[in-house]
Amino acid sequence: MKKRYALIGIIFVIVVTMLSSKQILRWMYPLYHYQTIQQNALAFNIDPLLVAAIVRVESKFKETNVSRAGAIGLMQLMPQTAEWIAGQSGLSYNTPEDLAQPEINIRLGCWYVSYLEKRFQGNRVAAIAAYNSGPSRVEAWLKDGTWDGTLEHLDQIPVGETRHFVQRVLYNYERYKEIYT
Repeated sequence: MKKRYALIGIIFVIVVTMLSSKQILRWMYPLYHYQTIQQNALAFNIDPLLVAAIVRVESKFKETNVSRAGAIGLMQLMPQTAEWIAGQSGLSYNTPEDLAQPEINIRLGCWYVSYLEKRFQGNRVAAIAAYNSGPSRVEAWLKDGTWDGTLEHLDQIPVGETRHFVQRVLYNYERYKEIYT
């Protein structure tokens, strides 16, 4: 019986050691397309690891992912949003098929994250919520007092999908910062 407990203890120590290893954590939290993410994020003055967290939550790094709502690609952009981004930014975008190309999708998505961070005066939590739910909706919540825009009061966000999206993005963002910085 003592040998069994000793063996369980040894296995536990090995598992804990492995899980704390950055190599194991990097395997669990990969950064595909990181060069493209980093280049575009830095061009638009946003944290590349935040973009990676959004990509992980939105598409799990699957380039051709299409949501039931019609959002496409790594950053799950709606074609109408991509058209609007291209019109505002001057970035190249022609057809919804473009959104399946990582370079185009990430470039448009990074511009949009940067735009949202500026629109919400650097409030990253509100910007992430707006990425999921739309900036007008989030502005209405802030204006009418439904939500105060803070992480501490995420439970005030009336849309469960948006509330969970913000939580998941911020969780993954923290993991990426721990592992890659």
